[in-house]
Amino acid sequence: MTKAKVSQQKRSRERAKQEKRQQKAERRSQPSERPKRLPGGEDPDLAGIIPGPQPSPWGEDDETEDERAD
Repeated sequence: MTKAKVSQQKRSRERAKQEKRQQKAERRSQPSERPKRLPGGEDPDLAGIIPGPQPSPWGEDDETEDERAD
């Protein structure tokens, strides 16, 4: 009797796994909600980023090491 119960539980777990795999496959096949790139070809995550040295987050720091020593 216990063996039949165990096999039924195992079968139900395997069925649940299979259903979950199918749902994941369906979800992956659907297009994502957010477009990969803007129509202009610019990545939305990188829009407005300027390459090169960035300004100090603590404000203007124009002093050089020589001026601090005085």
